[in-house]
Amino acid sequence: MAKSKKAPWKKSNPRKTRGKSSKTLSSSEKAAAKRSAKKAGRPYPNLVDNMRVASKKKRKSAKKSVKKRKTAAKRK
Repeated sequence: MAKSKKAPWKKSNPRKTRGKSSKTLSSSEKAAAKRSAKKAGRPYPNLVDNMRVASKKKRKSAKKSVKKRKTAAKRK
């Protein structure tokens, strides 16, 4: 996968361009973003911290769906 040369804060929101509303982080995800910001020496989380937490959420749900497909295939 090719990496984009533009910084994330200079890009437009891809969900808005598709006409969808933004998704909000849960309270546990917000706490994780705050922890990573504090670890990096910032008083509050920035866009990158929030994006990292949101991508972890996306990866976990993708892994679960793959597991479900594998177990369903085994049952057949």
